Amino acid sequence: MEEILPVTAMAKKVGEKVRVAGWVHDVRLLGGISFVLLRNREGIIQITVPKKAVSQQVLDTVAALHPEDVILCVGLVKEAKVARNGFEIIPESLNVLSASATPLPLDPRGVTSAGLDTRFTWRTLDLRRPEVTALFEIQDALFLGMEAYLRGSGFLRVFTPSILGGISEGGSEVFKIDYYGRPAFLRQDPQLHRQLAMAGGLERVYDLGPNWRAELSHTPRHMSEHRTIAPEMSFIADEVDTMKVEEAMIVAGISTVIEKCQEQLDILKLDLMVPKTPFPVLSFPEIYQTLKDHGHVLPEDSDLDRTSEKLLTEHVKTEFDSDFFFVNRFPSKIKPFYVMHVDEEPRFARSVDLVYKGVELSSGGQREHRHDRLMAQIKEKGMNPDELHWFTEPFRYGIPPHGGFSLGIERFTALLLNIENAKEAALFARDPETLQP
Repeated sequence: MEEILPVTAMAKKVGEKVRVAGWVHDVRLLGGISFVLLRNREGIIQITVPKKAVSQQVLDTVAALHPEDVILCVGLVKEAKVARNGFEIIPESLNVLSASATPLPLDPRGVTSAGLDTRFTWRTLDLRRPEVTALFEIQDALFLGMEAYLRGSGFLRVFTPSILGGISEGGSEVFKIDYYGRPAFLRQDPQLHRQLAMAGGLERVYDLGPNWRAELSHTPRHMSEHRTIAPEMSFIADEVDTMKVEEAMIVAGISTVIEKCQEQLDILKLDLMVPKTPFPVLSFPEIYQTLKDHGHVLPEDSDLDRTSEKLLTEHVKTEFDSDFFFVNRFPSKIKPFYVMHVDEEPRFARSVDLVYKGVELSSGGQREHRHDRLMAQIKEKGMNPDELHWFTEPFRYGIPPHGGFSLGIERFTALLLNIENAKEAALFARDPETLQP
């Protein structure tokens, strides 16, 4: 069977007969000539139908077409300066592979706008919009660049469990499931198993997969299911080593998008720049004074609130002209048991967040690898050591200093592309109200 060609191949096929397939983006019937815009993930091409130059079968088929019908066209490629992309196809045959019902609940052309609820309900139609297709092609390039950097830096991709026998971070924001009659939980983050990979001597790994949080958050930043790219590395000097890897990974991802996705960026009317490195670093306790200087008093030993993130973002933009910055040395009190405290100042932890355009993009830092201190921190957090025995016992048998981070893919994609709601960067988003499609 002759190959069905992508729209992007037409420039090399002038004067040749080709087969193309896709959806009817639009139809214009103009008496002696008609036009069909055929759309697939490669773009849109014009099928020009002169009444005197095509068969009656083609004319009858075109006259009956509706938007979003799936069609197969066989025809001759011609240059046409007035046509979209500079090329057109004169059809020899045109067949409907699958007819679309009318009216459409959502218009992929964007002529009639639709709210987010409608777009997510009819996500399959929404995905046909060129700007949504562009979003996911950019996200794919972002993955590609970040993974290529990690692999080139000696990181091994691993797959950690999504089902856990206990709660790793404390709190109640977990999904409980039935596991052969026993209680189990969907992971919040593949954190602890990445650390066990360090105990196993793998030294440098990364995980790419879903995480779940059962929090009733109704914000543009939160989802009940999201994906992360999460590296972990051994033999680090301190948390600064994790920051160096993260900023290099970010730069690699954005650089790949710029290199491979100019057409998609044009569709979204975006002009991306490779961020300058190193990213600025703000640390506690100095952050308290910085915020105070900007008129905001943050209580001691508390986490950053949204006002703090906004003010620090403005401060960094003014002082360093950067959209990225790290926050380091968070108060130990607010961090999980596995985070290493600063030995000389245990009130603070070697805990790092990356903030981008005013929103937390990742969390990480250096982990506590010393068994005695790890057990002490578990007790400090009021957790039951017996429930974490599976995790802590390997630490008795030699584990190197290590650390890492977990970066949210949908959130990063949305922020990079100036999309307000991170759910738009998920193929099929999950939040407290959405379980289908």
